Parts: sequence; structure tokens; C-alpha cells
Amino acid sequence: MSFEDALKKIDAGIIIDIEVSPGSKKLSVPSGYNLWRKRIEVRLSQNAQKGKANEQLVASLADLFQLRSADISIVNGMHNSKKSLLLENIEYCTVVKILEKKLPQH
Repeated sequence: MSFEDALKKIDAGIIIDIEVSPGSKKLSVPSGYNLWRKRIEVRLSQNAQKGKANEQLVASLADLFQLRSADISIVNGMHNSKKSLLLENIEYCTVVKILEKKLPQH
């Protein structure tokens, strides 16, 4: 089992399953991988109010993957800590390489 279980290649791009912890002391994207839930963990410093945490999440992922915010959309879990996001205009192998470098190794 690896973090790649949280990724799914589809025609439109890459779906990434994420578990968000809003209101953390510091921003950490990604902060880990939840083996049981098969989700990339993300800690956000913004609170989940008025979409601020979702905005920070999209902006942070855009920065991480060197994409425009417009290339990232929340497709599931808009008002939930478990979210699925669509990344467009990026290759699957690129996403994997970036996450391999960034995720804490167990």
C-alpha cells in the first residue's frame, strides 16, 4: 500500500483524495498519508469558515504542483474534511514524483 492509492487517473486529469485538518498551527501540504483511509493528509492554517480553508487548499496544491488555481477543482467534499480534487494539465507521474519528495517517509 502506498500513497498512490489516493490518486486516480481519469480522462480529465488526476483525482487526488485528501483529508484536511483546518485551523492547524502551521500550513503543511502534504503532511502525511493515511494508510487506512487512503488519503493524503493536509494541514491548513485557515479555519473552515466561508470557504477560506478550501481556498487555501487549492492555492497550496497549485503551488505544490506548479499549476494555476483554475487547474484545480474540488469535485467531492466541499463542506467535509475528506475531499477529492481534480488536477488538470499535469501528468500522473509528475504528481507521484512531487508527492514522493514531499511526503514524510515511514
